Amino acid sequence: MSVDVKYRTRATATGGRDGQARTEDGRFEVKLATPAELGGAGGDGTNPEQLFAAGYSACFIGALKVAGQQLKLRVPNDVSVTATVGIGPRSEGGFGITADLAITLPGVERADAEKLVAAAHQICPYSNATRNNLDVGLTIV
Repeated sequence: MSVDVKYRTRATATGGRDGQARTEDGRFEVKLATPAELGGAGGDGTNPEQLFAAGYSACFIGALKVAGQQLKLRVPNDVSVTATVGIGPRSEGGFGITADLAITLPGVERADAEKLVAAAHQICPYSNATRNNLDVGLTIV
């Protein structure tokens, strides 16, 4: 696969799930904490799954907007995507993640919403990166 890279960024994590992460430019810095459900203390830090959910949901909105331009369908300004990311042991060993996207397109007819979501799922870099690697559920709400 060939990618014509237009933007590149860099972040560094230290301390693992109970450490911190920071982008090279310093615009984003976050304290990390392992969720109690995964054996950690929980606490006031965030975790990689939350970061993935935030990134995927924002990226999918961008893909919906591109799909809307391509299909000549209106994507409302109040579009929202809620990503639910799960993590747990895989039957094959190791750990895996799941992702479910709940897409809200107020005022868009169901058939058009389905077209937009299907096209966005082909456009979105997160969807392309995860395709055939993890289960991704798409629900129009």
